[in-house]
Amino acid sequence: MIRRILGVIRRYPSVGVSAAMIAVLIGLSIYTLIALPLPKALSMWRAERDVWKYTPANARPAWTNLLRQEKLPITFIIPTREADTVTEPLNETLSSQTMRLLFTYDNTHLPSEVVFFFNVRIGSKIPLLTIHWIRPDGMEVELRSGPANPGPARELIDPSAVFGAVDQHKLTIGTGSFGGDGDEEVLPGEHMLVIKALAFDEGFALDGELVVYGRVHGLAGTDTRRRDLTIGLLWGTPIALMFGLIAAVGTTLLGFVIAAVGAWYGGWIDAVIQRLTEINMMIPFLPTIMMVGWFFSSSLWILLTFIIGFSILTGRLKSYRAMFLQLIRAEYVEAARAYGASGPRIIFRYLIPRVFPVLLPHIILGVPMFVFLETSLAFIGISDPNLITWGSVLSDASGVLYMRSYYWILGPMLLLMFTGISFSVLGYTLERAFNPLLRDR
Repeated sequence: MIRRILGVIRRYPSVGVSAAMIAVLIGLSIYTLIALPLPKALSMWRAERDVWKYTPANARPAWTNLLRQEKLPITFIIPTREADTVTEPLNETLSSQTMRLLFTYDNTHLPSEVVFFFNVRIGSKIPLLTIHWIRPDGMEVELRSGPANPGPARELIDPSAVFGAVDQHKLTIGTGSFGGDGDEEVLPGEHMLVIKALAFDEGFALDGELVVYGRVHGLAGTDTRRRDLTIGLLWGTPIALMFGLIAAVGTTLLGFVIAAVGAWYGGWIDAVIQRLTEINMMIPFLPTIMMVGWFFSSSLWILLTFIIGFSILTGRLKSYRAMFLQLIRAEYVEAARAYGASGPRIIFRYLIPRVFPVLLPHIILGVPMFVFLETSLAFIGISDPNLITWGSVLSDASGVLYMRSYYWILGPMLLLMFTGISFSVLGYTLERAFNPLLRDR
């Protein structure tokens, strides 16, 4: 068997190439299961506990900067512990504290967002807090002035107001995380965030961080909820392979066995199988599965069970039956019947193994078909909420293409194409190698 496989690889090099591509997908799936367990992945994907607090929204993949002459900005964080802090006591209880966060911005594009996260701790009296921004041209932009409530808070800062090199009366307001690529003129140089606090007791303390969000992040970019799309691509791989393999193996093997039983026993058993097959072929497959997902359950295992059930009794079963009808007249089958072999023994010992080389390409070719089916169902909203799939990533991306977030669909589409090509090339090559009618074509 091994020699035969090696002979096929030598004669058809595409088998080795496609097998290597499938090995990459399997290796990626194993890495995902080990490095990113499902509970952790789901917690991150659901954006629990501000896990994406420091991630830019709707950011392109970081590698796109390699293709650009003018690089897009990346995210950087400046904590208040790095600030130049001056505290001046005014009397026994009153004090003034000033923090200056100084940094240099030299990118030619505006950041997507600027946020100052801070946490205020007080004693018995609420302090007064003033936050303003000093630009390189000397202009001061007041951001906040008034009482500071205790606890965590954030100050949203318009990037155009503090980084835009425009007249103060012509500022472009509201770029935020959904702005363009930062085509507005940017004012480079040293910027300063100044936080002044007037505390009325000794219990006052303030700590925080200035986050200047970039426009690129990670290997696959981010979505509008700041989630790293790499998680969706990674976890979509084992889900797609598992779904495709189980569905392909289940439908092909069960269909093969049912066809062999019907061809061997004939009579009313074969008639019932053929009538059920013809009835099932008249039932619309995709609308039926959609109804199951919408009105019964969207669980992956429930959908997989129904898909296997509907995919067994198809037109391919009639082709299998025709092959077995030819084999049951073979001399070795007659010899087995003559020495008293039972029907199940003949089916599983002589008939099915004889045509297994024909079965293997059908299994392999069925994998990408079911992978694309699962992706299509998830794209229209029939997806297990407890799993992350390529289809769900594409479904989320369908509503934001107007924002030119083409990278969002690029990752899942490339992985789908990679999966489809690898299994299809392997399946068609093995079918050509094992089928005598196709071997010399």
